[in-house]
Amino acid sequence: MAGLQKILLILLVLALVLLALVFSLNNQMAVALNFLVFETQPHGVAVWIIMSFVIGALVGVLITMLATFRASVSRRTLQKRLDRAEQALEKSRVQNDRTI
Repeated sequence: MAGLQKILLILLVLALVLLALVFSLNNQMAVALNFLVFETQPHGVAVWIIMSFVIGALVGVLITMLATFRASVSRRTLQKRLDRAEQALEKSRVQNDRTI
């Protein structure tokens, strides 16, 4: 099953690369991007679109990693609090058993 997933993933990546290649070959008109402060060198439309897609994917991965890290830290903190509460409860039970 894992082998089939790897093959499907490789085929998907190859299809995306082929699609990007065909897209870039069909969109070669050079354009410069104008920002408020500066203007970029002219590159093909496909280059700008693919670059924005890659940057967006990297930003998405970074945000996901940060969220995962925060959730992990929160989980560890809550686990420590739970352990302390369970120890206090057990200590309280032992004291109650002694008084009875």
